[in-house]
Amino acid sequence: MSDIIKPFTANVPDSELQALRQRLLHTRWPDRETVQGWAQGVPLDYARELARYWAEDYDWRRFEALLNSWPQFTTEIDGIDIHFIHRRSPEAGALPLILSHGWPSSVAEFRRVIDKLADPVAHGGSAEDAFHVVVPSLPGYGFSGKPTGSGTSVEKIGRMWGQLMARLGYRRYVAQGGDWGSMITQSMGQSETDHCAGIHVTMPIVAPDPDTLGDLTDFEQGALDAMTYYSQSDSGYSKQQSTRPQTLGYALADSPVGQMAWIVEKYHSWMDCERDGVKHPEHVLGKDELLDTVSLYWLSNSAASSARLYWESFGSPNLDPIDMPVGCSIFPGEIFRSSRRWAEQRFSQLIHWNQLERGGHFAAQEVPDVFVTELRDCFARLR
Repeated sequence: MSDIIKPFTANVPDSELQALRQRLLHTRWPDRETVQGWAQGVPLDYARELARYWAEDYDWRRFEALLNSWPQFTTEIDGIDIHFIHRRSPEAGALPLILSHGWPSSVAEFRRVIDKLADPVAHGGSAEDAFHVVVPSLPGYGFSGKPTGSGTSVEKIGRMWGQLMARLGYRRYVAQGGDWGSMITQSMGQSETDHCAGIHVTMPIVAPDPDTLGDLTDFEQGALDAMTYYSQSDSGYSKQQSTRPQTLGYALADSPVGQMAWIVEKYHSWMDCERDGVKHPEHVLGKDELLDTVSLYWLSNSAASSARLYWESFGSPNLDPIDMPVGCSIFPGEIFRSSRRWAEQRFSQLIHWNQLERGGHFAAQEVPDVFVTELRDCFARLR
């Protein structure tokens, strides 16, 4: 039966880990950048440092044990095997919640919040804040299967998540996401209205209200400036992935350092990681946590399959109105930021809005306690 749910345990063969180390030790390096800092991408010295650590000191089995500390499963939906974590709460009245990651992320983005959301009493919270937590890997990402044909858009994934929650027996639930997960979650706000009671996003996809452009707040001007910067200086990856993901895949599938640099550069760019005037990803995440994500992409050979989501959905985001309850948490380091009055043009039931003082694109990793509080406060209105 295609609706069977099977237990899953992460267990990468030793031979694959050994092959990765050999590739790292035989990397052919490019010449050094011609400017200081990260303006041309990951600096050579840091790339060498991180690759050496990956080859000599990094322990995949540590991360594998973390994944396996949560109940994991796979189930086939629309012909694709979907991997997911399902952390049930010990609280009988817990609210089911599905969390969606994006690129270049994975289920590991939620590593610091899964247990706090599911068992708040054990983490200084109250039983009425509990969630049954479901964290799927997107199709083509991590341990999920890879689509073999076109059509797996954010809209389709949103409908797949509706099937997943139904298969788990959840007739009423809420959904949260950032990056592609934000678009998937907003899609669920349009297609899964019979069972999804509300959504929360950290990157609301809305258009600036034209009527406000002559009277912008400082925040709105900053958001427009950030959009301009992204378009001119930070979006090359998306152009490649949305037009020629297969061509890119040959390079990243063959070079672990290439895969590493492709991902880590975005953590540097998108995290709120500036300290004393210097941005560096290790101001927020250590080498192990950065390489956990990189390793998951490498060991699952998902460079091309993950990039194809851009080919499917990047060029034409759906901006139709969403009429179910919506919550938004706006972090200062986010790529695209919205003002409340812009968001209200798309979301007719905006039940939660907060502009935070710190945190970036990967908020659940960067500021997990803030992220948990935002979800608790938002969804308290829907219990």
